Amino acid sequence: MDNSSLVSDFLSFLNASPTAFHAVDESKKRLVKAGYEQVSERDDWKLEAGKKYFFTRNYSTIVAFAIGHKYVAGNGFHIIGAHTDSPCLKLKPVSKITKGGFLEVGVQTYGGGLWYTWFDRDLTVAGRVVLKEEKAGGSVSYSHRLVRIEDPIMRIPTLAIHLDRNVNSEGFKPNTQTHLVPLIATAIKAELNKMPAEDTELDGGNKCTQKSKHHPLLMEIIANALGCKPEEICDFELQACDTQPSILAGAAKEFIFSGRLDNLCMSYCSLKALIDATTSESDLEEESGIRMVALFDHEEVGSNSAQGAGSPVMIDAMSHITSCFSSDTKVLKKAIQKSLLVSADMAHALHPNFMDKHDENHQPKMHGGLVIKHNANQRYATNALTSFIFREIAEKHNLPVQDFVVRNDMACGSTIGPILASSVGIRTVDVGAPQLSMHSIREMCAADDVKHSYDHFKAFFQEFTHLDAKLTVDV
Repeated sequence: MDNSSLVSDFLSFLNASPTAFHAVDESKKRLVKAGYEQVSERDDWKLEAGKKYFFTRNYSTIVAFAIGHKYVAGNGFHIIGAHTDSPCLKLKPVSKITKGGFLEVGVQTYGGGLWYTWFDRDLTVAGRVVLKEEKAGGSVSYSHRLVRIEDPIMRIPTLAIHLDRNVNSEGFKPNTQTHLVPLIATAIKAELNKMPAEDTELDGGNKCTQKSKHHPLLMEIIANALGCKPEEICDFELQACDTQPSILAGAAKEFIFSGRLDNLCMSYCSLKALIDATTSESDLEEESGIRMVALFDHEEVGSNSAQGAGSPVMIDAMSHITSCFSSDTKVLKKAIQKSLLVSADMAHALHPNFMDKHDENHQPKMHGGLVIKHNANQRYATNALTSFIFREIAEKHNLPVQDFVVRNDMACGSTIGPILASSVGIRTVDVGAPQLSMHSIREMCAADDVKHSYDHFKAFFQEFTHLDAKLTVDV
């Protein structure tokens, strides 16, 4: 795939994925189109060598895998792991706020966002909704539906400088509880457009409480988007989203300006690489291992959830797969020792206005390819062997690669890499494409690095089995 086509496809992925739920939904559509079969963790699996599968958990985590024609139980897994979530503002369980003649929407901060960047942006809401559905004969069922309001319906206005004269000298330091509250309407306009009474009864007297928790105006907008009645909405998980689309930009059209590059860029590149490395039957004819992509939720808040990297999702998937080919429980332990995880999470590019924030010998550049992340204190899980494997693949395919180490006088971030390396016992290398403005509502990366990442990940799937066979350790 040429660079322009890949970037265009990536932008489509970004614009279809305002939330982790939507990112999983878009990933699922692409996998199904590529011939992957969905399996459920609630069922027994019947897998075949040479076939391709995927499953979702909570519809915010997705795991896809392709089994080589020559696979036997105990062979290794070649995994790229990334995450679907990004820092954002999530609606509180009771979001209804009326203050100073305005209707406001209460939100809570998710992850470590640059919250000042959310001010003066044209915002909307997106996420998932739990709906009550009445069937013929009076039976009732419940389902979840994804929703996205296309129009900008909210804004968090900054305070005029005339009322905050020292903001430029002392800094903008918003209080996330009192200042970071989106406005949705004025009270008088909401009254003129008053919705039906809030005391709608459901289930023979059990009142729907959502209208008392959230502004009726907001509930009506969501219901209209879903084609349902407000009283059919039982609950939801919604977040504020920027309405500005992801675009190719810069004077030379070399940058991508977008929200959620951390970490939808790595999610897209790994998923696209897996799909394209397993397109035809011949792609898996000589493969003796399993090619896998795992996109987790909740990385930005520590991964400790039922669908985060700290959960058993990874080991459960590996166990399910091996047990389909052997009843011997020992083969999983062998498989883990033959496996490699590429933990793919965006990296910090050198900022020209803050160059002192990087170690002088480790300054990742845009257009410079994937960054291998190192940390002696295991904030990243890379070691000499895993770094060598990833670098060797790059050299064989003439791909650029860079290194990053945080300054000794600065704290180091982390990824799903150390979490999975320690819980599963799998060899791991931490990598990521370089970007600027990480955790801003609007980030940027280089278009070339999307292609570099995709090519590197695809080569990893194609090369790892042969390369690992030549590597001798622990003998």
